[in-house]
Amino acid sequence: MRAVFFGTSEFAVPALRALMASPIEVAAVFTQPDRPSGRGRRLTPPPVKACATEAGLPVSQPERVRSNDIAESRPDVGIVAAYGQILSRKLLSVPRLGLLNLHPSLLPRWRGAAPIQRALLEGDSETGVCVMRVTPELDAGAVLARRSLPIGARDTSGALHDKLAALGAEQMVATLLALEKGEANEEPQDESLVTYAEKLKKEEAKLDWRLPANRLDRLIRGLNPWPVAETSWPGLENGPVRIWRAWPVADESPGAAGEVMGLAESPEGEGILVATGEGALVILEIQPPGKKKMDGGAFARGYPCRPGLMLGEDA
Repeated sequence: MRAVFFGTSEFAVPALRALMASPIEVAAVFTQPDRPSGRGRRLTPPPVKACATEAGLPVSQPERVRSNDIAESRPDVGIVAAYGQILSRKLLSVPRLGLLNLHPSLLPRWRGAAPIQRALLEGDSETGVCVMRVTPELDAGAVLARRSLPIGARDTSGALHDKLAALGAEQMVATLLALEKGEANEEPQDESLVTYAEKLKKEEAKLDWRLPANRLDRLIRGLNPWPVAETSWPGLENGPVRIWRAWPVADESPGAAGEVMGLAESPEGEGILVATGEGALVILEIQPPGKKKMDGGAFARGYPCRPGLMLGEDA
């Protein structure tokens, strides 16, 4: 079986490595062009390009893939994983077995750009990966395989990303081998159960301390590592602080929403206790403007953190 691989981000790297270690021949790799990155805005190759180049695989980086680009590789199948580009209807018919996509959700729940984050933000108890057929409609193709994964109480989007990338790589290879043998079953998605995972926006990072503590905890975990939850902090200039990690306290709120109550202990260490709309939150890891992140106790000893301080623009 000859395959062409379409992928760009770190999520796609385990799938590419799994394919290279399987009996499937990777005939070509397509990835996005190098983009400026970092403070110096230097052109940086995407993770998939770095992986493929190291393995000696042929790599193409067109701004827009055309059917002729992949036809010369004579692929039996195409694999798509976090590629970041819509593939044309004409291109879908080039591989004799079509194109399959690795998607990090339990379709039809969370079609779209941010399925991992939205599952966390909405309090889903589980997530997973699906191998589905690529169609012109967004994430609407029949599902050939699915694997579920429970969402842990302390999982962040970053942690789930890595777990799902590994799980998806394993399932993608198994599905391709079954497809080659004619043993893969395709299950149409139930359109009545569709939900959409809209792309994350920077403005979603602002914490509203009037929300319950468990909701704020989900926001902090769901927005880690990007865009990272933030709040204004009286006495600090040059912007808000970023909240990387916290612990929710379900007891009755000890003060007004957004009020700093002092230091408190949690199962994960000492932090800054802040009242919320329901319960309280212990801030365990925080990043002042222009500084590195630090634990809550260290922040409280070096920055304004007196009891009664009110956080947030709406406090």
